[in-house]
Amino acid sequence: MTSQSRAKLVVYQVNTWVWLDAIGRQHGTYYDLNTIPDSALDELARPGVTMIWMMGVWQRSPFGRMSALRYKHEYRHALPDVTDEDVIGSAYAIHDYRVDDRLGGNAALANFRRRLAARGLRLMLDFVPNHVSADHRWTIEHPEYIVQGRSEDLIHRPNDFFRIKTVKGDVVLAHGKDPYFAGWSDTAQLNVFNPDLRREMAQIAVRIAGQCDALRCDMAMLLFDDVFSSTWRGYVGERLPHEYWREIIPAVKAQYPEFTFAAEVYWQREYDAIQQGFDYAYDKRFYDRVIAGDVAQIRSHLLANFEYQRHMMRFIENHDERRAYESLGARRSFPAATLICTLPGAALIHEGQLVGRTKKLPVQIKRQPDEPLNRELEAYYLRLLKETRDPVYSEGNFFLFHVNPAGSDPSHNNLLAYGWSIPGDGYRLIVVNLTQHRSIGKIRLNNWTWLDGKTWRLYDVADGEEYTRHGGEMTHEGLFIELQPYESHVFRFAVTGEPITTAEFSAILNEPE
Repeated sequence: MTSQSRAKLVVYQVNTWVWLDAIGRQHGTYYDLNTIPDSALDELARPGVTMIWMMGVWQRSPFGRMSALRYKHEYRHALPDVTDEDVIGSAYAIHDYRVDDRLGGNAALANFRRRLAARGLRLMLDFVPNHVSADHRWTIEHPEYIVQGRSEDLIHRPNDFFRIKTVKGDVVLAHGKDPYFAGWSDTAQLNVFNPDLRREMAQIAVRIAGQCDALRCDMAMLLFDDVFSSTWRGYVGERLPHEYWREIIPAVKAQYPEFTFAAEVYWQREYDAIQQGFDYAYDKRFYDRVIAGDVAQIRSHLLANFEYQRHMMRFIENHDERRAYESLGARRSFPAATLICTLPGAALIHEGQLVGRTKKLPVQIKRQPDEPLNRELEAYYLRLLKETRDPVYSEGNFFLFHVNPAGSDPSHNNLLAYGWSIPGDGYRLIVVNLTQHRSIGKIRLNNWTWLDGKTWRLYDVADGEEYTRHGGEMTHEGLFIELQPYESHVFRFAVTGEPITTAEFSAILNEPE
C-alpha cells in the first residue's frame, strides 16, 4: 500500500463572525482578525490540528443581508433572541473576494495567517465557484458571465430568475442553484461555459491562493460538465474543451505547488473530484452511514483502495449538517469521533463539535446561543487529536481487519477493526463499537507477522488502560476484544521491557507533559 507523504490533515472549521463575536462578548470588546488576542489563537492550536478553515471572511452582499432579514423568523430555532444586528447575510453570497473591512481587510488576514503559521497552522478559505451575490458588479458590468434567461422564465420559474438593469439594458439572469432545489434568491448563477468568466475565476483563485494555504470549494460538483449542462440545458452553450476544475486547479498549482484543494462534493462524485485534481473530497457516504449507525455499510465503505481513501475528508458535522451531538446523541458521539480521527484521509472538525453543541447556525447570522458544554467529550477529542500527530497515521500502511466471532455470540458484527503500521517503528489497532450492545469478537492479526515471538504491551489511548498479549496469540488465535456499548479501543503497541515514555503517557491521559 502507498504511504501518505505529509502529516494527517486535521481541519478545524471556524465560523469567523460567530467566533469573533463570542470572543468579543467574553472580553467585553470588539475584535477583528488583526486584534484578536493570542489566547484565542492558542486555543485554535490544539495538538493534532493542522489547518484552520476560516469560513466567511469575504465581503458579504448588502442585498444578501436585506434578503436574510426577511427570513429572520426562521433563525429563531437556532437563536431565539435574534436581532437585526445579528443578521449579516449569507457567507456564500459573496459580493467580492476581498476580506470584509469589518474583519480588518486583507492586511488583517495576512497578519492572522502569519500568527497561525507561528503556531504550526495552515489557513483554509472559501472559494464559491458556482455563483456570486445577486448584486455583484458582474451582474451589471458583465451579464454575459451570468446564466441568462427569458422574460417568460420570470413567470414560469420565478424562484430561479430575476430581472436587472445592466450596461446592456434589462436582462433576465438566473439565481445560483443546484438541480434539485429552487434557486438561492441572494445569488446569481455563473456561466462556467463562458471562457472569459472561466479566465476571470482562475485569476481570482490564484489571487486567493496567495492569501492562504488551501481552498474549500463550495458545491464543487455543480461545475462538472455533465452536471452544469444538465442543470442549465437550453440556457448555456457548448462545453469548453476542458473541465472547469482541470483549468482552475492547475492555474493555482503552477504558482503554489503545495497548495491544497478540498471539494465539497455529493451524489457519489468523490472519485470524479479527485480525478479532476482535488487533493481531498467530502466523504458524504461515510457521514450518512455513521449517522445511520450502519456498521456493515461502513465496513464495506472502508474496503475501498487506500490510495483513494487517503483523499477523503471525513466528518460527522459541518455548517451544512445537523450538529453531531444532536444527530448521534451523547454516547454515540464518542465512537464516531474515534472513526473520523483515526481513519485514512483528512478529518474535518467543526467549531463546537468538540464540546457537544447542538444548535446548527444559519450562515446568515453572527451570534450563537449559550449552550451547556460537554467537557468529557472535549477531553476525549483532545486525546484523539494528540494521537493523530503520530507519523503512523500519515506514513503508515492501513489495514481493515476481519472480526471473527468469539464462540456463538454474533455481536462481532457490531465491531469495526482496523490498524496502522510502520514495521519496526509503530503499530496501532483501533476497534470501535458504534452500537448500543455489548459486543465481543476475535481479531486475527495474521498480516502483522512481526508480532510473532514477542510479548507486547497494548496501551489504550481512549482510556489509558494497559494490557499484555503474546504476539503468536494475536496472529494465530486472534486478539479477544470486548467492548461495551459505544466504546472504542485505540491501542499502541510496545514490546514488553520497552517502557512508555513520559510524553506518551501524558498524551494518553491528556495531562501536561
